[in-house]
Amino acid sequence: MEMAVANHNHRERSSDSMNRHLDSSGKYVRYTAEQVEALERVYSECPKPSSLRRQQLIRECSILANIEPKQIKVWFQNRRCRDKQRKEASRLQSVNRKLSAMNKLLMEENDRLQKQVSQLVCENGFMKQQLTTVVTDASCDSVVTTPQHSLRDANSPAGLLSIAEETLAEFLSKATGTAVDWVQMPGMKPGPDSVGIFAISQRCSGVAARACGLVSLEPMKIAEILKDRPSWFRDCRSLEVFTMFPAGNGGTIELVYMQTYAPTTLAPARDFWTLRYTTSLDNGSFVVCERSLSGSGAGPNAASASQFVRAEMLSSGYLIRPCDGGGSIIHIVDHLNLEAWSVPDVLRPLYESSKVVAQKMTISALRYIRQLAQESNGEVVYGLGRQPAVLRTFSQRLSRGFNDAVNGFGDDGWSTMHCDGAEDIIVAINSTKHLNNISNSLSFLGGVLCAKASMLLQNVPPAVLIRFLREHRSEWADFNVDAYSAATLKAGTFAYPGMRPTRFTGSQIIMPLGHTIEHEEMLEVVRLEGHSLAQEDAFMSRDVHLLQICTGIDENAVGACSELIFAPINEMFPDDAPLVPSGFRVIPVDAKTGDAQDLLTANHRTLDLTSSLEVGPSPENASGNSSSSSSSSRCILTIAFQFPFENNLQENVAGMACQYVRSVISSVQRVAMAISPSGISPSLGSKLSPGSPEAVTLAQWISQSYTHHLGSELLTIESLGSNDSVLKLLWDHQDAILCCSLKPQPVFMFANQAGLDMLETTLVALQDITLEKIFDESGRKALCSDFAKLMQQGFACLPSGICVSTMGRHVSYEQAVAWKVFAASEENNNLHCLAFSFVNWSFV
Repeated sequence: MEMAVANHNHRERSSDSMNRHLDSSGKYVRYTAEQVEALERVYSECPKPSSLRRQQLIRECSILANIEPKQIKVWFQNRRCRDKQRKEASRLQSVNRKLSAMNKLLMEENDRLQKQVSQLVCENGFMKQQLTTVVTDASCDSVVTTPQHSLRDANSPAGLLSIAEETLAEFLSKATGTAVDWVQMPGMKPGPDSVGIFAISQRCSGVAARACGLVSLEPMKIAEILKDRPSWFRDCRSLEVFTMFPAGNGGTIELVYMQTYAPTTLAPARDFWTLRYTTSLDNGSFVVCERSLSGSGAGPNAASASQFVRAEMLSSGYLIRPCDGGGSIIHIVDHLNLEAWSVPDVLRPLYESSKVVAQKMTISALRYIRQLAQESNGEVVYGLGRQPAVLRTFSQRLSRGFNDAVNGFGDDGWSTMHCDGAEDIIVAINSTKHLNNISNSLSFLGGVLCAKASMLLQNVPPAVLIRFLREHRSEWADFNVDAYSAATLKAGTFAYPGMRPTRFTGSQIIMPLGHTIEHEEMLEVVRLEGHSLAQEDAFMSRDVHLLQICTGIDENAVGACSELIFAPINEMFPDDAPLVPSGFRVIPVDAKTGDAQDLLTANHRTLDLTSSLEVGPSPENASGNSSSSSSSSRCILTIAFQFPFENNLQENVAGMACQYVRSVISSVQRVAMAISPSGISPSLGSKLSPGSPEAVTLAQWISQSYTHHLGSELLTIESLGSNDSVLKLLWDHQDAILCCSLKPQPVFMFANQAGLDMLETTLVALQDITLEKIFDESGRKALCSDFAKLMQQGFACLPSGICVSTMGRHVSYEQAVAWKVFAASEENNNLHCLAFSFVNWSFV
C-alpha cells in the first residue's frame, strides 16, 4: 500500500513538473493551457526538435516568449519520458496477461500429467496382479480398440450427430485428458521464447501430436483460419466440404474430403473422408473436431480418389478458449493412421513417425496462427514494399507447384513419358499447363516437362545439405539452364537450341524478402550475374533472377523436412508472376536395422547416392564400421526440375532435362560425401584422393615438417595421446592451411576447415583447384621469386597479399608461410607435397 502511494505521488510530481517552468526570478510558474497546446502540437510533429527549431518555436509563438529555451528543452525531455513510461507500462501489462495465461496453461498441463501418472501407477499395479494369475479364457482378454462406425450410421443426420458427439468426447480426452500417453517433443523445450508446448504420442495406434499455446487472436478468427487447411498445411492439395448441416445444439456438421500430397516420388499420396464438427462448450470454449468416416470408397469423387491411398484420421481437432484481457489458449491434436503398409519398407518410418506429423501439421498450424497474429499487430515488417499476405502467397505457390511436379497427378494433366538412358529418372509432361504472363501475353503451346528422382542418403544432415545447396549454387547448377528457364518469361527470347551463350560470373546475390517468426522458412530473391559471350552483346547484362524459399535449415528441429524450392522470375517481379518451381526436398528417415537396401526395388526406381561414389572410406574402415552403419541416420532426397517447352521441341527439352538432372545428381553426390560425417571428412581418416595418405597421417606429416623447417610448433598439443588429436587441431586451426601436389601444375589435395571457408569450396571440389588460380598477379610474382628459396631451405615466408576464392571474392592475408611436407617413414623421407598457411585472412 505504501509503495502504491509512493508511485502515485511520484506520478503526480512528474505530471506537475511537466506543467511548470522557471520564470526569470527563479520561481516555478505553471504553463498555461495555450502554452501546453502549442508545445503538444509541435511534439506531435517532431518529438525531439533541434535547438534551432526550439528557438524558432519561441519566435513564432508569442505565448512562449517568456519561457527560456532551456526550459522548452526540458519540457520535451519530460514529454518523451512520459511517452516511454506509458508504452513500457502498456507492454508490461501485456506481458503480465500473457504470463498469467501461460501459467494457467502450465497448471492445467501439470494436473493432466498428475492424472496420467496416477493412471500409469494403477495400470502398473494391475499388470503386476495379472502376471501372478494364469488367464486361460481368451474371451476375457481386454482389447482396446477405436470405435468404428458403419456406413449405416453416416446415412442419417441422427447417426452423424451421434458420431460427432463421440468424436468430440474422444478429442477432448486427448487434448486435455489422458487418452493418449503424451511425451515431450524432442528438441522443443517450453520456455519464454517458445511458440508453445509440443508433445507426441507414445504407445498408441497410429501417429499423434499435440500442441498448446497462447495466441493473440479471438477464438472465432482462429477457428476460421485453422479450418482453411490448404492455407497453412503445405501438404494439403485440396479440401472440399461435401455437405454441411446444422446440429441441434447450435453446432455445425460437415462432411469433408481432403487430398494430400506425397512427399516423395516413391509412394502414392493420401486422402481423407471425414466428419468435421464445430461447436461451442458451456465454458465459452470453441471446438472444431474431426474424424474419418468408414468406407474406403466413400467421397465425392471416386475417380480422383483412385490415385490415392485412403488414410484414417482418428479423433483430432482444435480446442480454443478465450483469455481474460484478449487472446486465446489453443489446444491442437492431430491423430492419423497413414497406412504405412502401402509404402516401401525404407519409407515406413516416415509414415510411422509422430515427430513428422508434429512438424508438418501440429507445429505448423500453431506457428501460422502466431504469424498472422503478429502481422495483425504490426509486429512484422517486410522489405521491398510487399504486403505479408502477398509474400505468403508466393511461398504457397512455390511449394504447391513443386508438390504438383513431384506427385504428377493424372487429373492435373500429367503423364509419364520415356527418356532413353535415364531409367532411374522419371520424366513427365503436362500439355495442359501453360505459362500465361499477363504483362507480355506470352503463351507456350507445348506445356511443362518435369524430370524428377528420389534417392536415399546416408549420414547426411538434411539442414546442412540444403544450406550448402542454397549458399553454393555454382557447385551444382548450370547457369545456362537457369538462363533458359528465365528466357521463357521474356517475349521473343524463348528458343532451344541456339540460346545466346552466357558466362556465369560466379556472383550470387541473395536478397531476403521475408521470413517466418522463428526463421524456419525464408523467402528471398536470388540474382545470378551473367554476361553474354557474343561480341555484339558483350556489354549487356544477362542476369537471372530466381524467387526462392528455403525451409528447415535448423539442425535441431527433430523430424523437420528441409527444402530449397526456386523458380525464375522477371526482374520486375509482378505479384501475378508465373512460377514454374524446381528444387530439392530432404526428409529424415528414422533408421531401422537391416533395411538399408530396401529402397532399391523393382517397382520404385531410385538412386542410392552412397553406392556409387568414387571417393569413400578405406576397405578396412568400411568393414570395421559395418555394424554402426546399419543404425546410421538416413534421409530421402527428392529432386524435381520443370522446364517449359514448345511442341516441336519436346524431345530436345526432354533430353536436356535428363542430362541436366543427371548432372545435378552427380554434383549432389560429391556434396553429400563432402559434408557427410562418415564421408571424406578427415575426422574419420578416410582417403583424400587416390594414392594419398589418410588424413590422420597427413596431419602428422604437416605438423612435423613445419616444426622441422621453422623450429616452432604449428599445433599446440599438450598431450601426445591419440593421433586423431593432431588431425582435430589441424582441422580446427584458425589459419587457412592447404596442401598442393608436386606437379607441373600443382593442384590442391587437402585443406582444413578455415582453408575451405577461405576458398569457399568443399574437399571434393578442392581437388580441381590449381595453385595459381588462388593468387592474384602480385601474389604469383611473390611466390615465383621465393620458390627457389622454398625448395632450397624447405620453407619461405610470403608478404601480405590478396588471393581469390572460387566464388570470385578477394581475400586478404597478413602473411603466408610455405613449407615442404615430407612423408616420414622408417626407410627414408620422401617429399610428399607443399603446404601453405595463410595467417589472419579475411574477405575484402
